Amino acid sequence: MNELIKTQGPDYSKCLVNLSNSILKRFGVQTTADTLPMADEYLAKGHKNTVVLLLDALGISILEKHLEADGFFRSNLKDAYYSVYPPTTVAATTSVLSGLYPNEHGWLGWDMYYPELNKNVTVFTNTDQLSEKDGKLVEPAPAADFNAGFTYTPYKNIISKINDAGGEAYASMPFLPPFPGDLDSILARVKDLCDEPGEKFIYAYWNEPDTTMHATGTMSAETHELVNSLERTVSRFASELNDTLLIITADHSHIDSNNLCILDYPEITDCLVRMPSIEPRTLNFFVKEECLDSFPELFKKAFGDKFLLMTKEEVLERGLFGPGNDHPLLKEFIGDYVALAISDTTIFVTHEEARITPGVHAGLTAEECLIPLIVIEKPARM
Repeated sequence: MNELIKTQGPDYSKCLVNLSNSILKRFGVQTTADTLPMADEYLAKGHKNTVVLLLDALGISILEKHLEADGFFRSNLKDAYYSVYPPTTVAATTSVLSGLYPNEHGWLGWDMYYPELNKNVTVFTNTDQLSEKDGKLVEPAPAADFNAGFTYTPYKNIISKINDAGGEAYASMPFLPPFPGDLDSILARVKDLCDEPGEKFIYAYWNEPDTTMHATGTMSAETHELVNSLERTVSRFASELNDTLLIITADHSHIDSNNLCILDYPEITDCLVRMPSIEPRTLNFFVKEECLDSFPELFKKAFGDKFLLMTKEEVLERGLFGPGNDHPLLKEFIGDYVALAISDTTIFVTHEEARITPGVHAGLTAEECLIPLIVIEKPARM
């Protein structure tokens, strides 16, 4: 499985985009990609409430590392399927919310190069990419006086699509009104919505265990307790539901990392027009014209076989970021070369990020790409 992903990438006929399109189909909205057959099977039963709960980074490998096979999550696991590429929150949650592949919506990773601004932008915060000076992080400035991501890569989310088509759809997450700030508040809002009359779709998101694993790794005591706490909390929540289809999934998984900083490789940085972006495990390189031919050899000398280095043309031909119609700016986003992590080595653009981030994702390994489809059906009470 791992070797297949390393050579071919995720299976884009069995991924998060297909789940989103199953939701759209269930609520009578035009789809933009194939649906996910297993999800269709459950959605066709016509529950009053359809809830998708996305727990950030709760991938298959994390379930297996921390939870009992007969526990709530793993006993209700119906299948393993795929994130998108790169398997990271920006690309994957945008795919869930849009029903589009990353090559279509254009939100490829945490940091994006926007040619109109001629700089790298941290898209969720709309700030300049992190950098360092004299070994210390520089406080990032606002990237623009407008939201760069939604200006250059706009999309319509599936919640709006369902509502515009005459259905009912809602979100429960910290970033949208009424801004629930923790998992208990998120789930309480979902429960209240489920108790309202009428068929509806609810998308809920919480940022764990991703945050804890970034800070402590996948095998820490903190991660173990957090993942088990998530299972207990969601199990209690599910027991209170009525006439509800609850789908629990993730945007990606995590891997423990051997971190490097690109600033320690001047033979690489001297070749670059700007610092790489997208993700520390999927890096784009804008290379000076005089270095284009020599760059692959220099990169291999520095990093060996820990990354798969592809030209822009190879990335596009392979359909690495998805099989749909490419976003008009995709070619400009990805630079001249893209390095895909196929080992546990990760390349950060600052020393501090490399120091404090033992848990990572966004590379081309099965451990990062495989996510769960957990399904709980709660029948209508008589």
